[in-house]
Amino acid sequence: AAMEASRRKGLSGILSSLSLLCVVLDLQIDGVLGASHVEIEHHLEMGRKLLAAGQLAEALSHYHSAVEGDSKNYLTYYKRAAVFLAMGKSKSALPDLSKAIELKPDFLAARLQRGNIFLKQGSTQEAREDFEAVLRGNPGHEEARAQLAHADELDALVEEAHHAHQRGDYHGTVRVLERVIELSPWDPESRELRADCYMKLGETRKAIQDLAPTTRLRNDNRAAFLQLSRLHYSLGEHEDSLRGVRPASLWADPASPVSLPSSQQVKKLSKQLDSAEQLISESRYPEAIEKYESVMKTEPNVPFYTTRAKERICHCLSRNRQAPEAIDICSEAHQRDPRNILILRDRAEAFILNEEYEKAVEDYQEAREMDGDNQEIREGLERAQKLLKQSRKRDYYKILGVHRNANKQEIIKAYRKLAQQWHPDNFQSEEEKKQAEKKFIDIASAKEVLTDPEMRQKFDAGEDPLDPENQQGGGGHGHGDWPFEFNPFRSGNFHFKFHYN
Repeated sequence: AAMEASRRKGLSGILSSLSLLCVVLDLQIDGVLGASHVEIEHHLEMGRKLLAAGQLAEALSHYHSAVEGDSKNYLTYYKRAAVFLAMGKSKSALPDLSKAIELKPDFLAARLQRGNIFLKQGSTQEAREDFEAVLRGNPGHEEARAQLAHADELDALVEEAHHAHQRGDYHGTVRVLERVIELSPWDPESRELRADCYMKLGETRKAIQDLAPTTRLRNDNRAAFLQLSRLHYSLGEHEDSLRGVRPASLWADPASPVSLPSSQQVKKLSKQLDSAEQLISESRYPEAIEKYESVMKTEPNVPFYTTRAKERICHCLSRNRQAPEAIDICSEAHQRDPRNILILRDRAEAFILNEEYEKAVEDYQEAREMDGDNQEIREGLERAQKLLKQSRKRDYYKILGVHRNANKQEIIKAYRKLAQQWHPDNFQSEEEKKQAEKKFIDIASAKEVLTDPEMRQKFDAGEDPLDPENQQGGGGHGHGDWPFEFNPFRSGNFHFKFHYN
């Protein structure tokens, strides 16, 4: 009996404790719920203020907290959707608008917003359903009626664009798609179709501009990344081509309809191009030519790289004063890229080296017509014109019979040989002596100009430093009547041997 009484007393104590615990828990739960409601209101108020202040990320954080605190409040979803839209994240706004409509089917503002998103995405059927729902609730709603008309217009335009594309009218398709994309800028299909038209029309840059947004408009748009990589590669933008591919495995996907080189090949090509340009910057032209020849072997199937290599080889040969070879390769490069003024410049310089001044002037004139503001082209044309004018008078290189790139030793050697041959003491009659004197003076003048770096530079730039017309203050000396130091026969005494120096 004593034991039973003790057991009952203990049980009573336990029940009493449990009852007290329940009371405490109830009080705590009530307190938590009350605090949660206050916090939700605080988050909504802070979200509103931050949104008005343009602090979108901070506003979004508060709306996240409000939604987590009360998942049954349609307004919290709608307000968070408004922040997503303000941030340009329509995909994130769409589920919140749909949840708000689920919680309150007659919420017309959410219906209108969702319909606008569907229309911009090109989902005309879903958009039409939302606009019609708004009009049922408010028949006089002007925006909903206008957007419904746009949905009908969009359907008709998309159909027209596809018909034009099927019959090969790519220009017509592009014209129609301009309005389509204006109405539905978030529709990847319309941009992909227009990009296809641009590719067929050979407007690669415009195709890239249309395809780039589709990588964001579609989830994991692998085909667009591959196509973008191929287009960048075809333009010679090998680094952009590599960056355009997210996973490396995309480069070698046998199931892909897009044919691309391996990433290793692109990296190799990029290294060759960078190395070649570095060699050019160091004036190591023969080595740079070898690198560009390797570029053509690495990528023989993309015209851009072959054209680029020939353009740069043309430049190297011209700078290395290999005139005949430069003219040949520059002419081939010009055929491939006739609007490239750098090729025309380099070929003009090669023509100058080859003493074909008229052709040099023609190339520089053609380049100037393409870019009249290019100072280098203008200066090159002026120099070529001076050289042409000069060549019709007296050419010191021709007088000595040396090439324009002859060094000082070659010039002196040619001078000595000709001076010995044409010295007037070698001739008997007065007529022969006069002719020899004139010839000898020309030879001496040529040697004087071409062995003096400053005078030779002036002559190479198209100016005759011994021409009286070019002397400051004018001058009265005619051809063959030079300043005293250049005419050893001015006194008329020809009876001495000339000392060659």
